[in-house]
Amino acid sequence: MSSNDRIYGINGPVVTIKETKTFSMNEMVYVGEARLIGEVIGITDRMTTIQVYENTTGLKPGEPVYATGHPMSVTLGPGILSNIYDGIERPLKLIEEKSGAFIEKGINIEPLNTEIEWDVTIHVKPGDQVKPGDIYASCPETSLIVHKCMVPPNISGEVVTCAPNGKYRVNDTVVEVRDSLGVVHKLTLCQVWPIRQPRPVSERIPIDRPLLTGQRVIDTLFPIAKGGTAAIPGGFGTGKTMTQHQLAKWCDADIIVYIGCGERGNEMTQVLDEFAELVDPKSQKPLTDRTILIANTSNMPVAAREASIYTGITLAEYYRDMGYHVAIMADSTSRWAEALREISGRLEEMPAEEGFPAYLPSRLAEFYERAGYTRNLNGTEGSVSIIGAVSPQGGDLSEPVTQNTKRFIRCFWALDKSLAYSRHYPAINWITSYSEYIVDLKPWYDQNVGDNFIRCRNEIASILHEENKLMEIVKLIGSDVLPDDQKLIIEIARVIRVGFLQQNAYHAQDTYVPITKQLKMMETILKLYHRSKELVAAGIPISTILETGLFDKVVRIKYDVPNDKLEMFDAYSKEIEETLNKITAAA
Repeated sequence: MSSNDRIYGINGPVVTIKETKTFSMNEMVYVGEARLIGEVIGITDRMTTIQVYENTTGLKPGEPVYATGHPMSVTLGPGILSNIYDGIERPLKLIEEKSGAFIEKGINIEPLNTEIEWDVTIHVKPGDQVKPGDIYASCPETSLIVHKCMVPPNISGEVVTCAPNGKYRVNDTVVEVRDSLGVVHKLTLCQVWPIRQPRPVSERIPIDRPLLTGQRVIDTLFPIAKGGTAAIPGGFGTGKTMTQHQLAKWCDADIIVYIGCGERGNEMTQVLDEFAELVDPKSQKPLTDRTILIANTSNMPVAAREASIYTGITLAEYYRDMGYHVAIMADSTSRWAEALREISGRLEEMPAEEGFPAYLPSRLAEFYERAGYTRNLNGTEGSVSIIGAVSPQGGDLSEPVTQNTKRFIRCFWALDKSLAYSRHYPAINWITSYSEYIVDLKPWYDQNVGDNFIRCRNEIASILHEENKLMEIVKLIGSDVLPDDQKLIIEIARVIRVGFLQQNAYHAQDTYVPITKQLKMMETILKLYHRSKELVAAGIPISTILETGLFDKVVRIKYDVPNDKLEMFDAYSKEIEETLNKITAAA
């Protein structure tokens, strides 16, 4: 391949070419003699601008730039699951085998292993009419996920030939389709899709069911819906990564896409090591059998960090189109926004707030709006849920990335540094966090959990907000001057905080809590509150009620009642009733 287009200028990852009309916007290109991967991001009559996704050290003006004629894309097919990719879908395990611990410049390795033979079942026969999204073949990709090969969105027509069931590689032709113009298209086990273009769907379905996580503060107070969006903002050490680990392990999504975008290398190594050891609690198989990991550490080329978000969401949409529910963990979108800022600065664009480009909100919208619950082209239903971590500098939630993210998400889990430092995990602040999905999900909770779930949830939230107001008074004048009914609110709020919201990820019974147990816990706490309130109203001192030890006993319910023995709650309810009745009788 030869090229007459030569590098004119180099500014970090930004390369310019002078006076050429060879390239189109967002086209993928190869830059320099080393053939570094790049993408066209700007075109004028005088200059074409390219961002390079690899280290440009050693690149010189005058080196050639090669056009490819197609946009920046990913290869979609069996073998994606349980793999570890960089930001532009290069498999890091194979790169390590070929070039060692550091990524060699210009290295070009197929995203999918072309030598593995998959046990393929063909679902069509000659003469069948197929349309975009139809499943023409399938194979077991892992022990948990069946990979379904779908007709690409731009192809439809009549099946001319199809291979028999058997073992095939990803690039082997298994079906041929003739379209209305008489052109025959060869369908293999894989297809290519541009990362910046959302995959088409038949329709977007209104959100009506939660993404259950087994984390009480999330499922009860601030639920996220399947196909919904959430942000986890928090400063250093507040537990963003740990919270995302818990969600990845326990949420009821079929597939997890974990994007480590610009995080520290040692932290990313820890993530990769932990995921490799985790066991899927539902199937007892390795969690990696339903996980895709995209690792783009802080010392990798900054432009690839910007692409990694789009790579991850495209892979998620592909599995959604098969009818799976996919959850994306993006850690963190702040590092992605910093990559935008750096490239924007090198392009000498006019900066907006705190130096971020003026198009930061629209880029965030492009990402989060690709979430949703959909009916796919093949009639199946699937969803992509996005949970993005935000790392504001100094924990300042008023900075631009956090504030602009809030415009496009409906669930906000604000991590609190003081909670984290007091070992209260998940460190989600119940005052500043919110979820706008409560109204949408109420019918599901009423039908599947109990029609008093939302009522209990609202009362729990109300008590916590009342305690927050009272603590302002306590800070000024102390708690001794409060009347007993207000002291009761503070005491029951402590039970809620320690016994319900705080959760131990390393305890067998507490790491995951089914939604039915969450309701039973709320009912028990509120029963204690209501009966105690009656006694206080009757003039019985709060100190007398506290001496029974019921409050501490209810705190320990999360450990003492196994998840599969919910009938034990009846005994707790009976004990509360009998103990408080004795106090009433004695009075």
